Amino acid sequence: MSMLRLDKFLADMGKGTRSELKRELKKGLVTVNGKTEKSPERKIDPETDQVVYRGEPVCYEKFFYYMLNKPPGFVSATEDRRERTVMELMKGASGKGLFPVGRLDKDTEGLLLITNDGELAHRLLHPGRHVDKVYMAELAGPVTEEMIRLFAEGLDIGDDKPALPARLVVLENGPRARTEITICEGRYHQVKRMAEAVGSRVLSLKRLSMGPLKLDENLPAGHYRPLTQEERQELGTG
Repeated sequence: MSMLRLDKFLADMGKGTRSELKRELKKGLVTVNGKTEKSPERKIDPETDQVVYRGEPVCYEKFFYYMLNKPPGFVSATEDRRERTVMELMKGASGKGLFPVGRLDKDTEGLLLITNDGELAHRLLHPGRHVDKVYMAELAGPVTEEMIRLFAEGLDIGDDKPALPARLVVLENGPRARTEITICEGRYHQVKRMAEAVGSRVLSLKRLSMGPLKLDENLPAGHYRPLTQEERQELGTG
C-alpha cells in the first residue's frame, strides 16, 4: 500500500489527534523498526514497518468493527446539530470514518453495529438481501392471534408496498405484552408502524440481533466493544 506519514498512521489507528501525537513523538514515545522516531513527517509502510507506541505495537487495520449497546436518547447518525449521536459513545475507539450501520430510533435501544466498512454496511442494509432483524418489543396488549396472523401476512403500513411478512411471538401477554418481532426490512419506524397497523402501540423497543450478529447480554447500555473474530467471520469479514 502507499506510504503514510507517521502521525497520520497513528491517528488513523485511533491513538490520538495528529497534534497530540506530534507532542508524543517529541517525547520519544514512538519507535519505528526498533528505533525511536520523533518526526511526524516520517513516511512509513503500514504493512511492513513495525511501529510501537508507548510500548505497544500498532498494527495496521483497514476496517474496524464494533458492537454498541445503544441506550435511549441518542440518534443513529455521525453528527446532528440538535441531538446527541451514538458516535459520542464511541470515544476512544480506533478507526477513521466510523459510522452506524442502519438506524435505530432515538428512543430505541440495543444492538448497533459501528464500522468503517462500507461494503459490509451495504450487504446488511440492501433491501434485496432481506437481512433478519430481531427486536424485543413491549406492546400495548393484549396481543391476539389475529395480530400474529396479520404480521405473518405482511401489513399495509402506508407505503407504496405492504411490509414483508414478519414474525410476532408472544413471550408474555397482558396490558404490556412482551413480544419478539422479526422483520427482514429496515423501513422508517417500521416496527412502530406495524404495531399501529394492528391497533396496538410500541411501549419499548430493543434490537437483539441483525443477521448473524447478536447483542452481547453482558455489554452494558451505552458501552461498546470490538467484534470477536468469530463474529467477524459470521459477518463475512474475518
